[in-house]
Amino acid sequence: MSRGGLRVRGQFRVGLGLWIWLALLSGFVAPLPVHAQSARDIMDLVDQLMRGESSIARITMDIQTENWDRSLTLRAWSLGTDHSLIRIETPQREAGTATLMANQEVWNYLPRVDRTIKVPSSMMAGSWMGSHVTNDDLVKESRLVDDYEIEIDFEGEREGTEVWEFFLTPLPEAPVVWGKIRYAVRKQDFMPLWARYYDESDEIVRTMTFSDFRLMGSRLVPAVMTMQPADKPEETTVIRYHELDFDVDLDEDDFSLRNLRREGR
Repeated sequence: MSRGGLRVRGQFRVGLGLWIWLALLSGFVAPLPVHAQSARDIMDLVDQLMRGESSIARITMDIQTENWDRSLTLRAWSLGTDHSLIRIETPQREAGTATLMANQEVWNYLPRVDRTIKVPSSMMAGSWMGSHVTNDDLVKESRLVDDYEIEIDFEGEREGTEVWEFFLTPLPEAPVVWGKIRYAVRKQDFMPLWARYYDESDEIVRTMTFSDFRLMGSRLVPAVMTMQPADKPEETTVIRYHELDFDVDLDEDDFSLRNLRREGR
């Protein structure tokens, strides 16, 4: 890590590989053969869209609550599903604040007091930086096809767009927090449209909406993701990609506590 951030071999690159929400497939997504378009095949393909071998990007996160609004500019790096590093660039008073996820552990660095703090398991359900994204979201690495029974709940046209809508229920003993998930996918290009998350009492908890589909790094991605809690529908967290690079040369040493403490300018 230099003052410019993690060095990509031979050059500097900026952008975001933000896991939870955000690491992407390390190649174009090829259409499935007609005979292979089962519910699990389709969802596995869509699931891959939210993952990748490695990525770097820059995003903004706009948080709106009933009491205050705030906007963060973030730079982040990801390697597979086990490693991510997220650093705040603005606002200035929080610049350098960073979160590291490595091997299912989460650490925060607070530059104003020069402290590194491990996030305990009791705090994993807590909000990340005041957003509607949780610390637990940051470390989730499960694949939907591994943890959920998947069936097509609807196939047809919604508002002029051909879609699949899926119904996902947890497999026995699956380490997941959701009672069920509903997921909509655009048929023409396998782009996710929305995901609705429910608790075990069948009450909707939150909705993630995907929009502004565009080519970034030569790949079609949803450049905007909006998280909305069901109990406070006037509140949102909006995540916007501004720069995105794929297949960058990162290794596990880049995701160390030492690098967590280094400010990227």
